[in-house]
Amino acid sequence: MKRRTVVKGLGAASAVPAVGLATGSARAASRRPADGPLLFDPAAYTEQTIGITDTEGVAHEVVYRFHKVASYVAKPVDATYQSLNISVPVRIDGAAVDAADAPILFANSVGGYMPSSVANKTGITATGMGGATSRQGLALAAGYVVVEPGARGRTLVDANGTYYGTAPAAIVDLKAAVRYLKYNQGRVPGDVHRIASCGTSAGGALSSLLGASGDSPLYEPYLREIGAADASDAIFATGAWCPITDLEHADMAYEWCWGSNPLASGALVDRTVSGELSSAYGPYLASLKLRARGFGALTARNLDDYLLKTFMRPSATKYLAALSDEARAAYLAAHPFLTWDGTEATFTWADFLTHVGARKKNAPSFDAFDLSTPECNLYGTGTTAARHFTLYSLRHAAGDSAHLDEDIPAKLHLMNPMYHLVDKVNAGRSRHWWIRLGTKDSDTSHTVAGNLSARLTDLGDDVDTSYYWDAGHGADQDPGDFIEWIASVSGHRHR
Repeated sequence: MKRRTVVKGLGAASAVPAVGLATGSARAASRRPADGPLLFDPAAYTEQTIGITDTEGVAHEVVYRFHKVASYVAKPVDATYQSLNISVPVRIDGAAVDAADAPILFANSVGGYMPSSVANKTGITATGMGGATSRQGLALAAGYVVVEPGARGRTLVDANGTYYGTAPAAIVDLKAAVRYLKYNQGRVPGDVHRIASCGTSAGGALSSLLGASGDSPLYEPYLREIGAADASDAIFATGAWCPITDLEHADMAYEWCWGSNPLASGALVDRTVSGELSSAYGPYLASLKLRARGFGALTARNLDDYLLKTFMRPSATKYLAALSDEARAAYLAAHPFLTWDGTEATFTWADFLTHVGARKKNAPSFDAFDLSTPECNLYGTGTTAARHFTLYSLRHAAGDSAHLDEDIPAKLHLMNPMYHLVDKVNAGRSRHWWIRLGTKDSDTSHTVAGNLSARLTDLGDDVDTSYYWDAGHGADQDPGDFIEWIASVSGHRHR
């Protein structure tokens, strides 16, 4: 059965069959009692009006219902963070909208694995990063339901000095929020089988993890502990911008990618550390058994060619093609490493690295020897604020006989989408993926998004991956296209 509608002000696209409904779990989407602490009240809302300008510059007036959910779990650790907001459009440009069947944009605002709260939000924010219209605003103007979940984060500490937002709290909370929506199927507006998540940086990592780990039993004890609803936590589609993920291998990946690049000061990082980490990346990459069309098995020897031809050159080509003749000539004159034949940009990997310039982080970039990085805090526990989570950094600090704390390996699996896509291929994963990264983003290695894209494509999932030329960390240059993509993969458009 096909469903179609027209997205007002966001451009037309053809309707497609609604596919990919399977959640990979026999668990029912909802098991609701007649009442209870997790029952959504559809009558509890305020009606608000917002002006939203779409990506074509067209202004829209959206009237929507704003619902605040005090907590999406029955036994919250901290309801300030374990709460969510739901926004439901009812009129767009004066025309009534029925969002009962609309896709649900599940937009987390996590950054740096820090805590994220929506408890004090009083409505949708129309603008996002850089002053552009937010994904939430565009989704609302397209007739979608928008859900904004809060989540615990790594810096939360109680009066006894216990850290209660370290791994895996954030992903457990996001899963619990999805379960709340599915538990309330038929009461919460929107199609709970068409949930599309989105997030940036650490939020992008959590979005990709949410998509990869849907209905994984590994999280069940944590979900029971906070009183999560008895429902599925699988999602339909995943949007991930510059995901900071695969943390236990991130230092290796970073040095493989950026090891030759200087810091902003002009100094190079420790050459021994950089070399050792970079050399260790090859065996890890081989263990993933990644393949890409036209390249075969991806290895440390051809990974640069894969990234260059699959992402970097197409990114530069798209950028140059969009410029006026005068602007393009000026850009090429200022960047002679680029060759432009009128239709395609070409350059070498070495020249690309030189073009990017200074790297953002020291070495090791994620599991710092002095435990100063956010990721060391992410793996803190109890009253211990930060811990090493790689043997390389731990043994550098504590000697060659040191071993990771017993709980670390399992928590690494809980926080890494690649574990759910490679080691234990998860049947409940999302089948639709939107992955974005700036080519000048050195907050992470370009291999992280590239590897994720390669694996998902090899699994047969629908994957749309693109790198923004000359953009840095957190860039989102095609938010309207993302909203259109949700419409395309879900087969739903409002009239």
